[in-house]
Amino acid sequence: MDDVGTLTKRALPSPAFWAGKRVFLTGHTGFKGGWLSLWLQELGAITAGYALAPETAPNFFTLCNIATVLEHQIADIRDAASLNAAMAAFRPEIVLHLAAQPLVRESYRQPVETFATNVMGTANVLDTARQTPSVAVVIIVTSDKVYAESAETRHDEAARLGGHDPYSASKACTELVTASFPMPGRQKIATVRSGNVIGGGDWAAERLLPDFFRSVLAGVDWEIRNPHAIRPWQHVLDPLCGYLLAAEFLWTKQDQNRECWNFGPDAASEVPVSYLAAQLCALWGESAAYHIEPQQSAPHEAAVLRLDSAKAKRDLNWQPGWALAQALRATVDWFRAYEGGRDMAAVSRDQIKAYGKS
Repeated sequence: MDDVGTLTKRALPSPAFWAGKRVFLTGHTGFKGGWLSLWLQELGAITAGYALAPETAPNFFTLCNIATVLEHQIADIRDAASLNAAMAAFRPEIVLHLAAQPLVRESYRQPVETFATNVMGTANVLDTARQTPSVAVVIIVTSDKVYAESAETRHDEAARLGGHDPYSASKACTELVTASFPMPGRQKIATVRSGNVIGGGDWAAERLLPDFFRSVLAGVDWEIRNPHAIRPWQHVLDPLCGYLLAAEFLWTKQDQNRECWNFGPDAASEVPVSYLAAQLCALWGESAAYHIEPQQSAPHEAAVLRLDSAKAKRDLNWQPGWALAQALRATVDWFRAYEGGRDMAAVSRDQIKAYGKS
């Protein structure tokens, strides 16, 4: 179970560690990558970002001026030559690999592209890192969906890998690739698996909270597909905190070269979609409403996902920083600020600072 005892103070990324560290970040134009770019700058890291252009308009990357906080390059991780040149020129000490095709439904439409990006793209990142002498730590981001489905199980890191849909299977493959890839002994490597993230600035297609904010900002009712599906909801800053702590841990541990960690919320934040929908509508107010739009021919998606994060709590002193109510409030506050024309980089930095004080 998740409960491994009471920790007096949860760990947070160390500015003393990150100041001046050279970090190569793939996927910096995405939702998670944009938040991580800002946090790395706040910590004093020197970061190079490598990713495709943002897929939506608006997007977190543009609204928060992420291109100004790092060395910004638009390129594809499937292009091994370009990736090699970029990493060799930057000479990173730490590689954080977030670039991916991240959507279950898109993976049904584009299965080959999903496997090419998530599996071969990761292989390219690993191969480039192993040829870069400056690299000491590599963190590969996968997903809670790497585990074989089970409604009764809270998955720990030793649980069986699986994947019914192409996205989930591609991330399980990524775990296998990372575990087997021949890396120099001096390089430490880990995979990190998080639950469903929420937070300001996510406009991804066919994702629950982005659909809500698109609907309320357009003044139309919100449609939900799977009201009974249970997910481990958490604010995006929670797993990002874990990724940074994982890199710090590996940097200092001489006897651990391969690792994996789950970063999921406590049990109280594992709730059905219908509960989340009601909470969001109440927080937004102004007659925000939803209705259920069942899709009889919809592609398969897991009914229940639960993570056991005891290992991360034990090894890293990581703990979820925001309970679900606080995570939802921060997300609504972010979109309210966007609606009001605020400086979204400043709003996002303020939320990172608030997270660090919680």
